[in-house]
Amino acid sequence: MKFTLSWLKDHLDTDASPAEIGRKLTELGLELEGIENPADKLAPVRIAHVVEAVPHPNADKLRVCQVDTGNGQPVQVVCGAPNARAGMKVAYAPPGAHIPGSGITLKVAAIRGVESHGMLCSARELELGEDHDGILDLPADAPLGAPFAAWIGLDDPVFDIAITPDRADCLGVAGIARDLAAAGLGTLKTPAAPSIAGDFACPIAVHTHDPDGCPAFLGRVVRGVRNGPSPDWLQRRLKAIGLRPISALVDVTQYLMIDRARPLHVYDLAKLTGAVTARRGRSGDSFEALNGKTYAPSEAMVVIADDARVLGLGGIMGGEYSGCTEATTDVLIECALFESVRVGETGRALNLNSDARARFERGVDPAGLDDGLALATAMILDLCGGTPSESILAGASPRFERTIVYRPARTLALGGLAVPAADQRAILERLGFTVSADDEPWTVRVPSWRKDVEGEADLVEEVLRLVGYDHIPSAPMPRADGVAKPTATPVQARLKRVRRTMAARGFAEAITWSFIAPEDAAPFGGGAWTLDNPISADLAVMRPTLLAGLARAAQRNRDRGADSVRLFELGKRYRAMDDGFERLTLALLAAGDKQGRHWTAPKASRFDVFDAKAEALAALEAAGFAAERAQVTMDAPGWFHPGRSGVLRLGPTQPLAAFGELHPTILKAFDLDGTVIAAEVYLDAIPLPKASGRARPVYTPPVLQAVTRDFAFVVPADLPSAKLIQAIRGTDKQTIIDVSLFDRFAGPGVEDGHVSLAVAVTLQPKDTSFTDADLTALSAKIVDAAAKATGARLRA
Repeated sequence: MKFTLSWLKDHLDTDASPAEIGRKLTELGLELEGIENPADKLAPVRIAHVVEAVPHPNADKLRVCQVDTGNGQPVQVVCGAPNARAGMKVAYAPPGAHIPGSGITLKVAAIRGVESHGMLCSARELELGEDHDGILDLPADAPLGAPFAAWIGLDDPVFDIAITPDRADCLGVAGIARDLAAAGLGTLKTPAAPSIAGDFACPIAVHTHDPDGCPAFLGRVVRGVRNGPSPDWLQRRLKAIGLRPISALVDVTQYLMIDRARPLHVYDLAKLTGAVTARRGRSGDSFEALNGKTYAPSEAMVVIADDARVLGLGGIMGGEYSGCTEATTDVLIECALFESVRVGETGRALNLNSDARARFERGVDPAGLDDGLALATAMILDLCGGTPSESILAGASPRFERTIVYRPARTLALGGLAVPAADQRAILERLGFTVSADDEPWTVRVPSWRKDVEGEADLVEEVLRLVGYDHIPSAPMPRADGVAKPTATPVQARLKRVRRTMAARGFAEAITWSFIAPEDAAPFGGGAWTLDNPISADLAVMRPTLLAGLARAAQRNRDRGADSVRLFELGKRYRAMDDGFERLTLALLAAGDKQGRHWTAPKASRFDVFDAKAEALAALEAAGFAAERAQVTMDAPGWFHPGRSGVLRLGPTQPLAAFGELHPTILKAFDLDGTVIAAEVYLDAIPLPKASGRARPVYTPPVLQAVTRDFAFVVPADLPSAKLIQAIRGTDKQTIIDVSLFDRFAGPGVEDGHVSLAVAVTLQPKDTSFTDADLTALSAKIVDAAAKATGARLRA
């Protein structure tokens, strides 16, 4: 929502500075996005007088001008404008000034051999219009040397505030002024709507055949209007907030929509056939909207139509056919009320947004129909002339009657701040509430423009935001004496350990959107959940995997020259599952160089599947799962490379993590090159450890030295080494503390289709050292276990 300071002062008598107003708006919950003064970018430009203009000695189309800037020292400016002449008042930009329309910063320069100090500016160069055929020719009484922006009326700060969906009343400048006045920043002076008596009966009938979608349709005809450009003050205000002036009749409706949060529409009466009716769409309905697009309303939508055609979508946008032009002489003013849910559903279905929709969707004041029509009529009569008819109403505006039983003590109970009852009553009354406070509890009548206030807690909020949330005293949370008890849950503690572990391993944490583009979800099997009303088309699908966001982030970093990208993210993925659709997941991705070039390794090394497995195992360990318990299978999801990936499981059915190189189709979809590894660790599938008390176990290092024995087994070539290691580890879990693979050999001495796997087994004695007999017995058990589980045999 944008508005200018002068516009605000039409409704608020205040001497507060723009900074003070902006600060108060944020305190009231109308968050300030920014304040911009259009005059700032034209601050160096001054009004000057061309004393002399002679032809350039070296260029036929240029003139050398002597310009009086008001300081008594004329400056020389070379100008190419055809209308440059002696005696005219101009907008002069000195050296060092930035010209917004052309994007250049002026400096003293020689043009065809003649030195030029600055520029005489055109309307386009100052972004005041499209005219660039000549420089601005200012009136003779323009004050010499005065700041140009202030003289032309541009010194008017523009406020941009964020309006929450519940504050529909503040989508109008009058509503914003009401809040500021209630907060003590000035006196409210919003002009009252005039009383306009019609000179003749309305010559056209209006109907509403859909009272649920359009409860009330109020209209009036004005004859003999003269449509043309709106006055400068109105055009400046609309341009300042980003709206394009069209014509006086249309600009009136735009102005009142921003001024009073009251959308209106004006029809060219000569283009209407029969009565104007609000009804539901029908099969075959179609119309061209003011945005130039054609729409086919469904039966669930409210349309405005005459006896011949659809004229527009109720509460959203009018049609091109019935719009006003310079030839328009008679108009029908529409001031209607449309049901907010229907307007929202229609806009989402047609992907059609407008300022009118934003207001009707949030709820327009149902008691403002008469005032809205009167204000529009008065402005049209003032700007375009004409004769008004009597107003005509179809349907009835719903009466808004809501009272709340309120106890002043609730501000302390709910908000933590004691506010005197008299102050609370004054605040509510300044905001437009009617308070009956003879006895407690009070009876508070809610004004029609505050449909968001529904209960006692809402009134507490109104009081506190006017008093100021910064006045609420800080209250520390109670805590027991002594050492504080831990507050993190087991899951929170697990996430903290995982984060620290991945960061220590060189990965940077990323936070990506939970919603992604459909084309980003498609390579991962598509999204199971799609939003009906997304923020944008690029955020329409709930992510089926966190890898999509990480891949897009990696692509952006690689495009910007990053040699190595290592990212991880903790979050939820959303898939269609029988036991819920959210899954808490750790996703990690690495792309580019694993190790850059070095004198010990002239070529950079790349990541591979074993790096992905190592990172997944490290994450499982950090999450409290003993990595040696994991079983490896080769059935990773389809977005992993089929021959360079795997799944870590707890038993044969419970997957804990998937890891590997990303599939080439994924790399192509995300414009990634080289080898990219990734892993997904399903944190909510990892069993939480059983509670064992808060005290850490006493650290008792082994007294006796460990013994290492090497074994070389001949196994089938397709046997996963992890299966052999797991079989050996399970032989004696108390004694065998580590098993590691240190060699893989295929060649002479090993039959075809087999390989030799050499493992180092570390044995830890407990109370007494191992004897030769003990080691022989343990070795035999290891060989037997390996043979039974995998068919392995000792290599001869």
